[in-house]
Amino acid sequence: MPIALTDPSLIDRFAAITGAQNALTRDSDIAPHLIELRGLYQGESPLVLRPANTDEVAAILRLAHETNTAIVPQGGNTGLVGGQSPRPGKGEIVLSLARLNKIRSLDTVGQTMIAEAGVVLQQAQKAASDVGLLFPLSLGSEGSCQIGGNLSSNAGGTAVLAYGNMRQLCLGIEAVLPDGEIWHGLRSLKKDNTGYDLRDLFIGAEGTLGVITAAVLKLFPAPRGHETIYAGVDNPETALKLFRLAQDYCGPSLTGFELMPRIGIEFTTRHIEGARDPLADAHPWYVLIDISSGQSQDAARAMLEGLFVAADAKGLIRDAAAAETESQRQAFWKMRESMSWAQKPEGGSIKHDVSVPVAQVPEFLASADEAVMKAMPDARIVAFGHMGDGNIHYNISQPVGADTKAFLARWKEMNEVVHAIVLKLNGSISAEHGIGQLKRDELAAIRSPVEMALMHRIKDAFDPKGIMNPGKVIASR
Repeated sequence: MPIALTDPSLIDRFAAITGAQNALTRDSDIAPHLIELRGLYQGESPLVLRPANTDEVAAILRLAHETNTAIVPQGGNTGLVGGQSPRPGKGEIVLSLARLNKIRSLDTVGQTMIAEAGVVLQQAQKAASDVGLLFPLSLGSEGSCQIGGNLSSNAGGTAVLAYGNMRQLCLGIEAVLPDGEIWHGLRSLKKDNTGYDLRDLFIGAEGTLGVITAAVLKLFPAPRGHETIYAGVDNPETALKLFRLAQDYCGPSLTGFELMPRIGIEFTTRHIEGARDPLADAHPWYVLIDISSGQSQDAARAMLEGLFVAADAKGLIRDAAAAETESQRQAFWKMRESMSWAQKPEGGSIKHDVSVPVAQVPEFLASADEAVMKAMPDARIVAFGHMGDGNIHYNISQPVGADTKAFLARWKEMNEVVHAIVLKLNGSISAEHGIGQLKRDELAAIRSPVEMALMHRIKDAFDPKGIMNPGKVIASR
């Protein structure tokens, strides 16, 4: 078991690796690394290290392994389950990857990019765009989240429908093991069946098996035509029928299909500057559809028009607007991407990041709504998300006038209500945010003894001293 870092001489030894200017010890310098976005966890740490390269990361982990010192890797600190937060009273070092921010290479023929862990997602997107390619991962936090964190949480986002999540967007990684050994796995091969896939163990492990320092990312041809549609629909059942129709008309060109409720639109237009509902009348539900053509803008427009005609003939759309300019397209997406933040001014919000089979999304929403309203009749349900891949952010805003503290005290109770329905439908309690601290104990309760035993064996094999991000994903044995 790791021990708390309290020895000043040991702090000096760690600081010597990065240089004093990149070893933060003052409370004011450490503070930004201790608070996560939702405010659920307030961390503590005596030291934040900011290494410049993989060799410095390796030196830090060698010393941590030697001295049984706990290390908490941290990227852009945008995680939502406390996976990046050092625990109070544990004396854990925060290892910030922010200075590992180089794009080492970009292969336009093989369509790959080698990016270090501290590269901000938006920077990777721009680097690909500058050479006429696309890195499709898109998140609301893309201006601050980092590639290492995206990999460690197996991030999803709005383009999973067409391109997959981060696991599918990575061909190889470079990682530092808990004892300081470096694994050089930056292979750009699309086919490589040489033994166990070690890469996949690190992706989604939330820094509990080692530290990802760089990755080979898959790039794609940039679309030559793009259409975005914002439409009002009657209910999730109608939205599902529209999704199936869009699949038929667009095939692989269907790159996004998002579902939003009226209450979410109201919150967003009320609290987000510049947000505006593109439709004149209110509708119970909305969908945001993205079509990307590899051929031309005319081809994208033809798919859009064909979909409109077919959907209208089936009575699936109440009203719709197509983006005519890039600024309009961004305004449509702003409505969706701002929906999480728009809930904050309404008071407390109990969050759920869940997934169910796509065909079961309407059933999940109906069953969850019924159960939540039975438990909390005045709750305001804001359920939205990636309908195309079954990932729904099922959020519950506090009743109007309710006491926020008392409402949030029911977090676990409401999680149990919602997750019971998710599990009944063979879904997942964590679709894209990870496990971290928030869902660690629940994971142990819902996974089989065999699965938990295998996870513990993997953890013990990689990190026998338990120094890597302890207390996250699985509990120490």
